[in-house]
Amino acid sequence: MAIIRAVTKSFPPPPVDTDEILRYAGCRRGGDEVIRSLLDEVTKEAEGLLTYKVCYLISDITVTDDGIYMGEEFFPSRSLAKTLQGSDKAVLFGATVGIALDRLIMRYSKLSPAKAVLLQGFGAERIEALCDEFCSFLQSEYKDNKFTSRFSPGYGDLDIKNQKTIFDLLNAEKNIGLFLNESMLMTPSKSVTAFAGISI
Repeated sequence: MAIIRAVTKSFPPPPVDTDEILRYAGCRRGGDEVIRSLLDEVTKEAEGLLTYKVCYLISDITVTDDGIYMGEEFFPSRSLAKTLQGSDKAVLFGATVGIALDRLIMRYSKLSPAKAVLLQGFGAERIEALCDEFCSFLQSEYKDNKFTSRFSPGYGDLDIKNQKTIFDLLNAEKNIGLFLNESMLMTPSKSVTAFAGISI
């Protein structure tokens, strides 16, 4: 049950969903004219700074009542096991839109808190869009297979401490410049790690 070495893939910018940005920023759907104008300003400034990178591996898995085995690694989580139940393999991936957005958010947190909030929403929408794009890519590559929903550390009972193992398996620092601190927080902040099951 060997784990395949992680590979890296870059994506073009996915289409932007303005309503999702506003939702993540805590604004009402549509926003007023001032908010829309600010959002237009920050997205134009930020969009060229982002990089859309994913590193991933696909491995055979064994699902038990208490978690999953991926190669020799065991991830204890009944929630993860339930999500991946019936899967023969799993994709494990890390995705990020890069560090430049974090720097821009930090800058605007002092200059314009409203813009900083909108940039936070923009970043949240961008990383989710990247994950969706990656999953669509996988589904096109494995057309005859069924995929489960994504499942990330910190959800359900999948302890955030599993990030250490995930980062080691993905070689995330080297592959996409994704770092993990002692508190299990990722840098760049607009990043995701997740599992998804594949049924052959």
